[in-house]
Amino acid sequence: MTDETGPWLVVGLGNPGREYAGNRHNVGFMVADLLAGRLGARFGRHKRAVAEVAEGRLGLGGPKLVLVKPLTYMNLSGGPVTGLAQFHKVPPGRVVAVHDELDIGYGQVRVKCGGGEGGHNGLRSMSKSLGTKEYVRVRFGIGRPPGRQDPADYVLSDFGAAERKELEFLVDRAADVVESVITRGVEPTQNLYHGV
Repeated sequence: MTDETGPWLVVGLGNPGREYAGNRHNVGFMVADLLAGRLGARFGRHKRAVAEVAEGRLGLGGPKLVLVKPLTYMNLSGGPVTGLAQFHKVPPGRVVAVHDELDIGYGQVRVKCGGGEGGHNGLRSMSKSLGTKEYVRVRFGIGRPPGRQDPADYVLSDFGAAERKELEFLVDRAADVVESVITRGVEPTQNLYHGV
């Protein structure tokens, strides 16, 4: 049973550092930054976790959001996430991971709760550290790499010029999806956005 009044932990997955800022793998950070702007919150270094954190309420008197950008590299994201979940007393069912997804076409945003990690090192680290896969994922489609490009190189490369034209709009939609998960729930959000 989850506490219906407790905070939500929204984790943008990415890699710290300016050199990674525009990478496909960092779209989770982009969505977290936009959400912080919507909340009028600023990211700051957390005292007890290797992460940047911003806090605010979704609307007047709405649910509290704790936005997280782990400052470990992607494959070690689970430690800071678990530490912050324990610190804020957030159960896994109220943890939302926002991440890039190779298996979905560019620009599509999908939501699911639980399931596999699809080879995503950030999700794998979170599942291991939280001790469960039963948390919400907001999956931002980046598509498969062209030709024979190694997926690892592809996710660590910047969005292409054509993709960047739509990126701001798509990040905005992904932030809408996160808010919908929190205010409506996973299934209503799937019904609302999966046809788009």
